[in-house]
Amino acid sequence: MMGWAQRLMPRSVAAQLMSLVALSELIGITLAAVTIIFLFDSPSITDTQKFLAGRVAELTQLVRSTKTPADADELLAAARRGGLDVRRVALGELVPRTAAETRSFSMRAFRQLAAEPGIELMEDLRHPAGSSSQVIVRLDDGHALMADVAVKGGLWSTLLRPLAGGTIIVLISMLLLSVYAVRWVIAPLADVARAATSFGRSPRAPEVLRRRGPLEIAQVADALNDMRTRIAALLDDRTRMLAAISHDLRTPLTRLRLRTERVGDDTLRPAMLGDIAKMTRMINETLEYLREDARSEAASFIDLPSFLQTICSDFADMGHAVSYAGPARLPYACRPRALSRAVTNIVENAVKHGSKVAVTLRPMEAGHIEIEVADDGPGIPPALHDKVFEPFFKADSARQEGGFGLGLSIAQDIAKRHGGSIALRLREPSGLLVSMLLPPRPGLA
Repeated sequence: MMGWAQRLMPRSVAAQLMSLVALSELIGITLAAVTIIFLFDSPSITDTQKFLAGRVAELTQLVRSTKTPADADELLAAARRGGLDVRRVALGELVPRTAAETRSFSMRAFRQLAAEPGIELMEDLRHPAGSSSQVIVRLDDGHALMADVAVKGGLWSTLLRPLAGGTIIVLISMLLLSVYAVRWVIAPLADVARAATSFGRSPRAPEVLRRRGPLEIAQVADALNDMRTRIAALLDDRTRMLAAISHDLRTPLTRLRLRTERVGDDTLRPAMLGDIAKMTRMINETLEYLREDARSEAASFIDLPSFLQTICSDFADMGHAVSYAGPARLPYACRPRALSRAVTNIVENAVKHGSKVAVTLRPMEAGHIEIEVADDGPGIPPALHDKVFEPFFKADSARQEGGFGLGLSIAQDIAKRHGGSIALRLREPSGLLVSMLLPPRPGLA
């Protein structure tokens, strides 16, 4: 039951608020209508007919008492304005009723008009221009009074129909007002959502969330701006601290390398130099991961196939079997240096553990783009596919050689800052397939 109700519930806050306003209005008006029905009894048809018969008899006497036809016509016009359809017609215009009309005209309340003093009910005659529920009463030797005495509507026409019309007007007015009110609430809330998304991609995003809308949303905007400022300051402090540490480490490492080169033991010296080189690479990769220039690089259009072929050619020049497959031309807007670093890290990871690497570019549906890097190495167990993107994590059981676990972390960070993602899949019969999916228009952060 709850699932059915949830499916009917609108998803957006604006639609939910407008639906709530409309539903509350309908419930209130329905309760008012039910109350009216129970509190005000609708008069019976017989009572209504007796009331109309009395008005016709009274009007007949009034018309007879007028001195001129103009006075009579004015009196009848006033009666029509009061809701009773009456006219003065010539007796020569009347025609006999048909048998069917005579049977249908069986209203006893109007037949009682004949019992009124001075009232001659002409039950068998009718006027061609009148309705089937007309009553003909003789006025004089040349004229008769024709009255349409159809009983119409009852409570519906007197109370509920005006109430229904007012309901529609009120409902439309409330909906229009709720649209304005919802926009006053939802527009700033949507700004908060967009700012939170941008902040999730980059705490250094330059835009500041405007303080507008209701007090609570304005307070959320202030809190988000303050949090962004504090986190950006923390990131700056972290980057400066690590940069200082790396700078302080490089000087003794350089001195240590120079001293090691003068070590006379030919067996010990290469191992020591290798350890020093490994420490230097670790420092460089850590700084590469923390660098901010990839975030500040301006976006520009590139020819993506030429871009990937250049990367493949660089690795081929170093003796690796790296090939490209895909379209010959595909313009794309990105941060070229950052994207080059991401693809290079993925290809470098692939050539370390496989003898052949294939880089494939595929245009996807809705304008998305996939860059796929496949190798024929040992692969990575599916249970570790998410962990390999964590900084400094290495899938040692599958890939033992080199690296410090930052290559894929850097690549994933760059892909996310382009609004894309990276996923891993096992390749048959062996190897790993790394897929980078990029949007048609990157949301650069």
